[in-house]
Amino acid sequence: MTPVASRLAEQIRIRPRAVFVPEHSDIAAHRFAFGYEIVIENDSDRAVTLTDRHWVIDHGNGCLKEVRGEGVVGQQPHILPGDRYAYRSGAVIESPAGRMRGDYGFVSDSGESFRVAIPGFDLIAPAAFRHIH
Repeated sequence: MTPVASRLAEQIRIRPRAVFVPEHSDIAAHRFAFGYEIVIENDSDRAVTLTDRHWVIDHGNGCLKEVRGEGVVGQQPHILPGDRYAYRSGAVIESPAGRMRGDYGFVSDSGESFRVAIPGFDLIAPAAFRHIH
């Protein structure tokens, strides 16, 4: 990674937050649904475009799933200096507790490509949803 790309990567802030979605979960079928919001802040002096995503979803039962694709929620957002972009999405896992982590690919308006790690976050159903009744 070039020094400029490395500096840019350090100036992109990513804040995830997840919530359990009981109405889309089915404990008996081992289906635990979560919604998550990601806020991406561009603290650099250059505009950047989010080009792709890579997720590692830990189902909490030994199963890991990797997801790769273009952009996020069908978009490749262009984030100006000092601006932020937020989106919501979801994941379904096979146990009441799991974890997500990953990274985003970006390109600056001046052509530097770089990746930024997404801080890992927990997917945890409330205690009432952790056991099959």
